[in-house]
Amino acid sequence: MHMHMKRILAGLLAALALCSGALAAGGGHPWDKFPKERMTDMAALQNGAKLFVNHCLNCHAAAYMRYNRLRDIGLTDAQIKQNLLFASDKVGDLMTVSLSAKDAKDWFGAQPPDLTVIARSRSNAKMGSGADYIYTYMRTFYRDESRAIGWNNLVYPNAAMPHVLWDLQGEQRAIFADEKDPRDPAKVVSVFKGFEQTRPGSLSKAEYDLAMADLVAYLQWMGEPAQNQRVRMGVWVLLFLAVFTLIAWRLNASYWKDIK
Repeated sequence: MHMHMKRILAGLLAALALCSGALAAGGGHPWDKFPKERMTDMAALQNGAKLFVNHCLNCHAAAYMRYNRLRDIGLTDAQIKQNLLFASDKVGDLMTVSLSAKDAKDWFGAQPPDLTVIARSRSNAKMGSGADYIYTYMRTFYRDESRAIGWNNLVYPNAAMPHVLWDLQGEQRAIFADEKDPRDPAKVVSVFKGFEQTRPGSLSKAEYDLAMADLVAYLQWMGEPAQNQRVRMGVWVLLFLAVFTLIAWRLNASYWKDIK
């Protein structure tokens, strides 16, 4: 158990370091708000798990999560085996990948981070939550022929990750305009003005945004699978404490009534 906790802590620290690198690299694009209601939608979480396994688990591991934990979002062992178990043989196995660290470094320049706690590690007090970060990141890829991988990202400029979901979103180019720097009129800065769709994907913009909300909801859930249950229990605990406080107040008043 002690070693397992040390591994989780190491993964969290690595993700935090990567996040710091992303922000330091110049990613000043504002983060969109992740639709939190997807967190309590079982169908959304199941779709997010499907997207994660089919598109993310090829390179990114979730080495602290077991497939059988997906029972908590309403999936049976049979459904997990039939639809999600591609990189393993047993539902009790961890969500690991076969991609070696050497191959990852050769292909991407760095080993893709483990995603088990990625949503919890990316929060920023000024920009938003980790879910906001990932939700914006997955929707702001654009074609950039100047880069070897052919893609760039507004949230994480010059990211090593290509746009693995381009077939769903399609391709878009970012439109920038040169403007005077408001802090120094003598300088000119490149300001983002919007996206232009250059090739459609299999999903419309609204459908893709919803799919990314489902994926982020799953990543958020995976970082703390008991969080929905914890929130529900918290509501009941607060209600109990409110009722208990009322009863204690009346008992106290009744006890001291005759003494006064």
